[in-house]
Amino acid sequence: QVHLVESGGDSVQAGGSLRLSCSGYSDTANYMAWFRRTPGKERTFVACLNRNDDDDSEYITYGWFAQGRFTISQDRAERMVYLQMNNLRPEDSAMYYCAAREGSYCSENEARYPYWGPGTQVTVTG
Repeated sequence: QVHLVESGGDSVQAGGSLRLSCSGYSDTANYMAWFRRTPGKERTFVACLNRNDDDDSEYITYGWFAQGRFTISQDRAERMVYLQMNNLRPEDSAMYYCAAREGSYCSENEARYPYWGPGTQVTVTG
């Protein structure tokens, strides 16, 4: 069973930074992703990461709005996945969710992820 828990959400001013953390990384459900949702809307894909055990390479993909500002990373020894968010904008305000799936590729479709954390709130003011 995969049990994910996010942390690190906070209220920050525009232009600031936050690092979100997700505990509960599993070797079986090893495609890790971040999504976000604002009230009344569906979850939006933020980023996904997978590490290939054979050659230790990483595959990473980002949603268009995250390119150049957000960075997804993982610490497998600590079973943690992170989302570093820089130059935050008010439109980045949302509940951020960590998700995991088994499989062979990163997906931007939330329906592909069976495992979810409860979320952590990010609010950007100004």
